[in-house]
Amino acid sequence: MRWYNRKMSKRQIFLASGVILFLAFLFFSYLVHKNHFVTFDFNNTVHLQNHISHRFDGPFSFLSEIGQWEVMTVVLAVIFFVTRRFKEGIITAGFYIVFHLIEIYGKYFVWHRPPPQFMLRTQNLIPLSPFEVRTQNSYPSGHSGRTLFISVILLILLWQSKRFGFITKVILSGLIVAFDVTMVVSRVYLGEHWTSDVIGGSILGASFGLFSGIFLNEKISPAPAHEKKKTGLFPKYKIEIKRVE
Repeated sequence: MRWYNRKMSKRQIFLASGVILFLAFLFFSYLVHKNHFVTFDFNNTVHLQNHISHRFDGPFSFLSEIGQWEVMTVVLAVIFFVTRRFKEGIITAGFYIVFHLIEIYGKYFVWHRPPPQFMLRTQNLIPLSPFEVRTQNSYPSGHSGRTLFISVILLILLWQSKRFGFITKVILSGLIVAFDVTMVVSRVYLGEHWTSDVIGGSILGASFGLFSGIFLNEKISPAPAHEKKKTGLFPKYKIEIKRVE
């Protein structure tokens, strides 16, 4: 019974955290739609592009390719194939689809244009006029959302694993967080998104990653053979044979 209560508390934490983040996403989306971050977004993009060398254009552009939904979908499938958790993978795929539906909805209904073309630094694009305006809305960032979605799942699986020691888990967690930060910064630096876009996408992706974590609890390991009690056909009865003289 103690194991059951402990697992339920983890599920409740994941559920509560996911709900809080999703509500935060809705509130933040409202603020973005009302243009409360226009100055903040522009100044932050200018600051990053002024302080990061053009030498990072190539590596950051490569990150853009990794963050595409096709690549991230393959990564998600590989995670659950390697861990042999196919049922949980199907449920997680459902949350992954819902995340993308909300992302598409946001890009249609939250009025938030991307940075102008002259700020775009992504490499290997078809040359366009530097003053051309991109018409599709940019909120929320799908790259940031997918990255945080998968990272949250990786962190949950990592800290549930018995294969790694504490120090190894800390190091791997640091690498995952470093990748997330690099992905988010690259989206703003390359001029693909405003800072508010990546914040909203990250919150949305993390919330659905936590919802998936509800179904990623550790499996119950069977009791070792030497600990199992041997019982006969009638375990509740004790048969005694007395010798009658």
